[in-house]
Amino acid sequence: MDSTSPNRPPAARDRDDEGRARNARPRDGLGRPLPYGAAGVPRQPEGVVRAPEETVAEAQRLLDEGKPFHAHEVFEDAWKSGPGQERELWRGLAQLAVGLTHAARGNATGGARLLRRGAGAVEEWAVSPAGRGRPYGLHLGAVVAWARDLARDVERGEPVDAGARAPRLRG
Repeated sequence: MDSTSPNRPPAARDRDDEGRARNARPRDGLGRPLPYGAAGVPRQPEGVVRAPEETVAEAQRLLDEGKPFHAHEVFEDAWKSGPGQERELWRGLAQLAVGLTHAARGNATGGARLLRRGAGAVEEWAVSPAGRGRPYGLHLGAVVAWARDLARDVERGEPVDAGARAPRLRG
């Protein structure tokens, strides 16, 4: 039995040049896979090393556009390429973006869980010696409060419009 999608290009494998699995299907603004051949939202390039200020600005732009899945990829790049003492900050912000993604997709349980997990990671980093002050203009207290408020709303069954509920990363 052939398990490939009928619209998938023949002999195409969703692998990068190094053989790692990569899903080449187009995606919508919330990162959901669309059928092969459908018009999707351009993907964020992976592995981009940005200055922290650029990371925050790009992620905020994507969040404002209602693309938290794509913002998560920007935060993930910072998490993987940034200095070790900042990795938990970027990981927590990536979790918040994924939490917003799940909430907007209607996954209340996963959305609330990731929003709380990300809020905890960001809060923990903010009180660490590395997190003193407002790094890169981030208003971490407000971001944590946003995440916890949204998690409560999601659990109450409120629908989430990702762009309308996007956090303000800088106060």
